Amino acid sequence: MLARALAAAMVATLLVPATASSPANALFGAGGQASVPADAAAQVAPPGMTPEQIIVELRRPENSTGNIADGVEAATGVRGWMSADMKPISDKKIVGRAWTAVLRPVLKQDDRQYPNYALQILDEAPAGSVLVYVLEGNVEIAGMGNLMATTAQVRGLEGTVIDGAVRDVRELRAIGHQVFARRISPATSVGRLVSVAKQTPVRCAEVMVNPGDYIVGDLDGVVAVPHAAAEKVIALLKDYDARETKMMDIIKRERSMLKALEIYNRY
Repeated sequence: MLARALAAAMVATLLVPATASSPANALFGAGGQASVPADAAAQVAPPGMTPEQIIVELRRPENSTGNIADGVEAATGVRGWMSADMKPISDKKIVGRAWTAVLRPVLKQDDRQYPNYALQILDEAPAGSVLVYVLEGNVEIAGMGNLMATTAQVRGLEGTVIDGAVRDVRELRAIGHQVFARRISPATSVGRLVSVAKQTPVRCAEVMVNPGDYIVGDLDGVVAVPHAAAEKVIALLKDYDARETKMMDIIKRERSMLKALEIYNRY
């Protein structure tokens, strides 16, 4: 009798539909298929700020890449500034979230078909994004020219950062799409490089960049702000600006930076 009751209870449990909070649904979706937790799949902003709010703060004129680089190092303990040869083609500041792709050298006799991840992210990245292209093996090969820049511009992308070269610079300036690159070169990537990955963590100009990180570029260079540390970096930037504003008044009055440092200790 007891065994029969236990068996009936087990059958009843199995027949109960899985709910959003049930143990079964924690691993399987409502349709019975394995699901990935939303927080593992989505790129989320730090608590308290939306990505749009973070971008507005990082775009403020007082938040130079110099101060942002200081903030990233203070918040994370590692550098966020890319190699000093990462230069812009114009003076436009860019701020946006990273979409990444990696290209590698290919042998001329290699006739395999590779997905064109570089062009895929060009078409898939939402407006306001910053493309991050890593061209492995040779920084003198151009990762973008006039056709890609035109596509980026009409799609509303914020800019492009290339661990490699850029070409068609005069046309790119006329198009209006901002590019940061380590070289300017006429050499095409066609026939020399193939796409091997997209939307993966990359090492760009000596700095790790994850998809969804915030990329800031101005005349001084490019800084990557890890999305998990963005809110802490912004808090530091507000502190830096408050101190520097007050220090500037003292410097102008006393004509001495040392006297300003004695009070505000910015450095």
